[in-house]
Amino acid sequence: MSKRRRWTWYLLGTILLAGVLTGWLWGRQVRLGAEKRHKFGATYMTMNNPFYEIIDDEIRNELEARGDILITRDPALDVEKQIQQVQAMIAQKVDGIFINPVDWKQIGPALEEAHAAGIPIIVVDSDVFESQLVSCTIVSDNWQAGAQCARHLLESREGGDILLLTHSAAKSGLDRIQGFKETMEGQAGFTILAEADCLGQLELAMPATEQLLERYPKADVIMCLNDLAAMGAMAALKDAGLEGQIAVYGVDGSPDGKAMIEAGFMAATAAQFPRRIGREAAAAAYRILEGEEIEREIRIPTELIVKEDLERYGIDGWQ
Repeated sequence: MSKRRRWTWYLLGTILLAGVLTGWLWGRQVRLGAEKRHKFGATYMTMNNPFYEIIDDEIRNELEARGDILITRDPALDVEKQIQQVQAMIAQKVDGIFINPVDWKQIGPALEEAHAAGIPIIVVDSDVFESQLVSCTIVSDNWQAGAQCARHLLESREGGDILLLTHSAAKSGLDRIQGFKETMEGQAGFTILAEADCLGQLELAMPATEQLLERYPKADVIMCLNDLAAMGAMAALKDAGLEGQIAVYGVDGSPDGKAMIEAGFMAATAAQFPRRIGREAAAAAYRILEGEEIEREIRIPTELIVKEDLERYGIDGWQ
């Protein structure tokens, strides 16, 4: 074999070896990168509420910016389904679980399983009964939200016959209505006539309001646990020809709620800050994984929005 041919084969062999080594190193780097990626799970009581979509988007943005993964599930207000979703996340060995409970008490068994597996749980928007099983709870000050609506009512009217739309399985709903009730307690001229559970859903709030109005036609105030329920109440009022004649209160600060305030059909909404809740939740998850001590409970103040505040908050988006 000539010297030139040997040199050619030597060069080809070197190039081939370099290619093999490069491919091996690249594959190893990909495998190591995949091993370092964290995987999280999230389950919210229902994705039928845009509020939870905003929270989920904020968490996802924070996680994916770090190259991590978020698996989101929707139990559609079914606590047994939510328990199964948490169990599936445990089986997948996720690094953390974000949960907004369908039922603040019945979710307990799922929390126990995740806790036993050493998986941190970050609760968002609504407390759980067995709070000792979770690493962090990040919610709005829901009692304050109800109290803010009550104080506005007291400042704007001398009396009123009040109906309540509630959600008894959600601690957030319970706290909002409790804040409203306690602030109204003993106030002369104001009477709470009745309440109905609507799960915070528009399609349930509408018939619930219709039934309440049939029983209490003199009602002139409706306090709703969230803006979706308020939308249902206002739909019922529109059908009854009472749109704008009954003061409706909500909680969320949703774009729809603010639009109804601008139109004069809704008195006020106590605004939550879902974007902040999502960012706080993601930050808490990483601090937990890094072994830091964090606050067990983060409560974010709400702010009442009335017509005069709309220019400051804007109508189209969430806070």
